[in-house]
Amino acid sequence: MNKEPGLILGNYRLVEKLGEGGMGVVWKARDLKLDRDVAIKFLSEDLARSPERRVLFEREAKAVAALSHPNIVTIHAVAETEGTIFFIMELVKGKPLSELIEPKGVPLDRFLKVAVPLSNAVAAAHDRGIIHRDLKPGNVMLDSSGALKVLDFGLARILPPPGPPKPLELATTATIDSDFAGTVVYMSPEQLKGEPVDHRSDIFSLGVLLFEWATGRLPFSGRTRAEIVAAVLKDDPLSAAALNPRLPKRLDRILRHCLEREPRYRMSSTRDLRDELELLSKESGELPADEIPSIAVLPFSDMSREKDQAYFCEGIAEEIINALCRVRGVRVASRSSSFRFGSSADLREISNTLQVETVLEGSVRKSENRLRITVQLNDARHGFNLWSQSFDRELSDVFSIQQEIASNVVRALQVTLTPQEKGALTAIPTQHVQAYDYYLKGRSFYYRYGRHEIEFALQLFTRATELDPGYALAYAGQADCWSYIYLYSERKDSVRLQAENAGRRAAELAPESAQAQASLAMALSLGDDKAEARAAFERAIELDPNLFEAWYFYARYVFAQGELERAVELYKEAMRVRPEDFYSPLLVAPVLDELKRHEEARAWREKGIALVARHIDLHPDDARASYMGANGLVALGEREKGLEWARRARKIDPEDPMLLYNLGCIHSLAGDIEEALDCLEKAAAGGLLQKGWYENDSDLDPLRGHPRFKALLDAMS
Repeated sequence: MNKEPGLILGNYRLVEKLGEGGMGVVWKARDLKLDRDVAIKFLSEDLARSPERRVLFEREAKAVAALSHPNIVTIHAVAETEGTIFFIMELVKGKPLSELIEPKGVPLDRFLKVAVPLSNAVAAAHDRGIIHRDLKPGNVMLDSSGALKVLDFGLARILPPPGPPKPLELATTATIDSDFAGTVVYMSPEQLKGEPVDHRSDIFSLGVLLFEWATGRLPFSGRTRAEIVAAVLKDDPLSAAALNPRLPKRLDRILRHCLEREPRYRMSSTRDLRDELELLSKESGELPADEIPSIAVLPFSDMSREKDQAYFCEGIAEEIINALCRVRGVRVASRSSSFRFGSSADLREISNTLQVETVLEGSVRKSENRLRITVQLNDARHGFNLWSQSFDRELSDVFSIQQEIASNVVRALQVTLTPQEKGALTAIPTQHVQAYDYYLKGRSFYYRYGRHEIEFALQLFTRATELDPGYALAYAGQADCWSYIYLYSERKDSVRLQAENAGRRAAELAPESAQAQASLAMALSLGDDKAEARAAFERAIELDPNLFEAWYFYARYVFAQGELERAVELYKEAMRVRPEDFYSPLLVAPVLDELKRHEEARAWREKGIALVARHIDLHPDDARASYMGANGLVALGEREKGLEWARRARKIDPEDPMLLYNLGCIHSLAGDIEEALDCLEKAAAGGLLQKGWYENDSDLDPLRGHPRFKALLDAMS
């Protein structure tokens, strides 16, 4: 068919040609029926002659047409006339990003105005299983108001289901040929090698696009196409912060994470990229010109003959984390974030996941009264050893060894300490080695969060305080255990007072300890003195802004008080500190629903469920993970899968009050009203009597008019 201005195709009259590429040609046209301008894209004649390509094109064009996103061009319809297939889409008036790139890049605020909506748009496509495969500045349009649209899903593919790819899917994978001239520099290594691609290929292309927008340069150098291809396949990308000093180093790390050659090392999802950019946007006004060094401390390996000292090895690593957290000039990954990785973990994966530049790892051999500790500090990106040392001493020297390690790490990172920080690094929590051993073993049991484990941890913390009555952290451990028992199994004033007394003792002994203040805050939040509880939470956060427990339990506390907006803020801070935690995103989602922020709630639920799935793969017997994920699934409409996860959780620990409360929420969302009420009544009978939760949890809204639910609330008064 000869296409020329004035040609009428059904309800459309061609006006002018807008562009042409390997997949086809785009025309501006007039919709005669609706009296509006549209764009029409014709499939190229070569592709149109292939029945397989035509079927695939139609199927995938319809899938993209189903996308409804403000930053993705809208496809109105797919049609065919005289053997020519075409689709009708929104006409975007503006300039492509390729015409707006500046030779020296853009400042951070302008970068983020493009990067955030762009990553959000690609994430929306990926959520539907659609990969773009041709992301480049020419396919991103900005209109006169600055609004962004992603164009041209002409190369888009729907991700195949798990299993070997079908021949057609392999055949349609992008390769370097004349159809793709001009886009090679944005292709992922797997595209360049003609290998099957998934969403991570888009992440690489997005990384190249954003790097060019940020710096005015491509991340891989080369004078010819062949040289650029070679650089993509074998070289590390350039530094965005070095090319554009207006950008923070943190952005450099984000882009580098997108541009990893190996897909397994790349950022795992475009939603993660969007979240990182949004966090950078939020903190951009606070970023120093030269960001502080960062470190993750891995759990030390147990080299003892009996292999029974894991708690001691983890405890030493945790104490080093706590010491480094007192230094404002170092950013330290949280304990739970670092301890996800074993001693054999890949350093680059740790660097990308935790966004740290250095990793401290070590081993411990404890035999009677002798202790041998070997440590090394590594440049996580390049694998270089920055510092290493071995300590072969008496067990009683364990505290001085920890001090030396922390001091040497700070020195290797070239951080200047204030006098207060020097004093904090030399502080010793206890002089009693056996009390210290009891404390470390108690913390290892406490972190398992089971009722019996909590009770055993309480015994160990008590032994530690008996040996050293001045051991503040052991009292903080006692407070945490009593608070847990009060919340989840034995709701008595005597138990609450035990928690409060232990918390006050910890804070008196160590008023500058964030952990002591957080433990006190948690205990106080169980009583009536709300002002004192808030003050303790705020003090804990002031002392250590990276203490997850302070943000997380503060969020749960204000939620129970009905302060929904504040709860959202605090949950998001908890997610910042511990990005791998699935509780916060799943708990913040119903709060957002209550605030009518439904799209945001859905996004956090999806993220939380993905984190739960990852966690369950490693810990299949974690009942809490299963019921949290079940709640998110049912809320997203995946009722049967959610109830299956709920049943699995109940088999693991059928009498746990917290599990029963959450099962009540799940069955309420699923419409199983009587089952929901049965679970909630059992939870309350088991000691879970946080009335604020029952009153403010939107998951329980379907029950509010039921007489049994009203009676349940009345019984808590």
